[in-house]
Amino acid sequence: MNKRDKASNSSGSVFNELRLEGKLCDAVLRVDGVEFNAHKIILCSCSSYFRALFTHGWSSAEQRLYDIAGVSADTMRLLLEFAYTRSVPVTEENVEELLAAADQLCVMGAVRTCCEFLEQQLCPQNCIGIWKFADVYYCPDLRNKAFRFILRHFEEIAAASEEFLTLSLQQLADILERDDLNAKQETAVFEAALRWIGHSPEEREGHISVLLPKVRLGLMTADYFLNNAKKNTLVKESAECNPIITNVQRAIYDFTISRQSNSADVHNPLTRPRLPHAVLLAIGGWSSGVGPIDSIEAYDPRADRWVNVTHAEESPRAYHGAAFLNGVVYCAGGFDAVEHFNSVRKFDLSTRTWHQVAPMYERRRNISVAVLNGYIYAMGGYDGRNRLRTAERYDPKTNQWTALPPMHEQRSDASATTLNGKVYICGGFSGNGPLATAERYDPETNRWTLIAAMSSRRSGVGVIAYRERVYAVGGFDGTDRLRSAEAYDPPSDRWRAVPAMLQRRSNFGIEVVDDQLFVVGGFDGSVTYVTVERYDQNADEWQEAHDMEISRCALGCCVAHGLPNVSEYAAPRAAPPLPAAEEPPARRGGIRLTSG
Repeated sequence: MNKRDKASNSSGSVFNELRLEGKLCDAVLRVDGVEFNAHKIILCSCSSYFRALFTHGWSSAEQRLYDIAGVSADTMRLLLEFAYTRSVPVTEENVEELLAAADQLCVMGAVRTCCEFLEQQLCPQNCIGIWKFADVYYCPDLRNKAFRFILRHFEEIAAASEEFLTLSLQQLADILERDDLNAKQETAVFEAALRWIGHSPEEREGHISVLLPKVRLGLMTADYFLNNAKKNTLVKESAECNPIITNVQRAIYDFTISRQSNSADVHNPLTRPRLPHAVLLAIGGWSSGVGPIDSIEAYDPRADRWVNVTHAEESPRAYHGAAFLNGVVYCAGGFDAVEHFNSVRKFDLSTRTWHQVAPMYERRRNISVAVLNGYIYAMGGYDGRNRLRTAERYDPKTNQWTALPPMHEQRSDASATTLNGKVYICGGFSGNGPLATAERYDPETNRWTLIAAMSSRRSGVGVIAYRERVYAVGGFDGTDRLRSAEAYDPPSDRWRAVPAMLQRRSNFGIEVVDDQLFVVGGFDGSVTYVTVERYDQNADEWQEAHDMEISRCALGCCVAHGLPNVSEYAAPRAAPPLPAAEEPPARRGGIRLTSG
């Protein structure tokens, strides 16, 4: 707290004591028969309503008594407390009435306090009510945040929220047609429309012809479309839906053919993918015949496309670590063919600008990084002379690194991830050969513990948490680059084999996007890859994904999610129905803060 804040709080406390004692007061507010003493100058300082009431011609300077309608006595007591102390106790029980009264009396500081409280309460069960409520009282920031929450959590809201069923036809249609609706499967959008209609079938069945064109029917599998959408009774009985179905059948065929040739059309409104909630970034790396590169590509999992998002301020770097935290990508350590770095840079994805942050204690090439509880962990690596056991942790709030206890093994070319509050690091190169050992760090005990060793030695391995397991994929065993993969189960302290990748690779990127495990680039012993694969545990198989534009190994990989400007990192689509900051108008409705 600065000196000005302390002085303000001190003076506010004095004035509040005078108010409570009824001293030097020049106004009496009468609310529901209850009278409140106040000082006009204090009320004028926080409310344009009171300033107009006290200073315009319809009241004289000598007038002391003012009747205030439309506000309860309890709520006026809270607003007076805010006027004098600049704080007010907001609860689930009083927030709706308090915000309405603050809006009526133009106590905008109290309005902001209520909006901040409601923002913290957003959940799938109440977000639609909060969105509507914020529209009634013109709280644009809260309204936009609530609407983005609806888009982001659409599948859960549409499947279970009772508030979802209260949307008007226009509200639902506007939501369903948006590119930034976060729907992994288009079947969820179709089923959401059916659930909304089913809530009041007599009134809503005729609206199927309005809602069906908002669904990207061409993104459904042919089986689901034919057996569920096309054969749906409402669809079959609607004459307006017949031409839509005909066009979709043609679009599904064209889309299937184009995907096989890697030329899918993302502009066709029937097959245009929704914007992704998360994108996979491939940053820098080593490219055959070139060396370290500065290129950044972003993978759009909904469109299965890579987009070049290279920024002019970047410098070539390989064997570095990349981590996403609070809307920012951090790149730590690495090698530019001359220097081994301890420097750390951050890239703000909203402004697309680079900034230097505090350097690590040690130079780290072939580094392993992980994110846990708001901290970035940097482990092992090679400093140009030695393979390292050391580890350190970065706090972005203080811009400081803190040394951690050393690991049990010297590890460069290892890989790390986090699962259930612990950091796991597996494999790597000790200086004498590839490692099969693995260990985990518990921040509560500040200790490293060896866990069961992998079945294979793996240097240049990819390690990632996926479906409550730690996956170790590929790498180099001292003789060959590997296709094999295995998964670690923490409760049993055991590794088990999982399906092997399609290609042998080491020093690649690995991340989980849209609940699929992706491996990106890498080295096969001769050349660097542009190829990308993905593993789906439900199908228990690896599939090819779209190639990158540039071959690279020793790259930094991370997943960026929740970006307000995600369209800048995604494959181009046709323009969304509305800009991201201008959602369709809400309708009046109450709010519910409980999750039941």
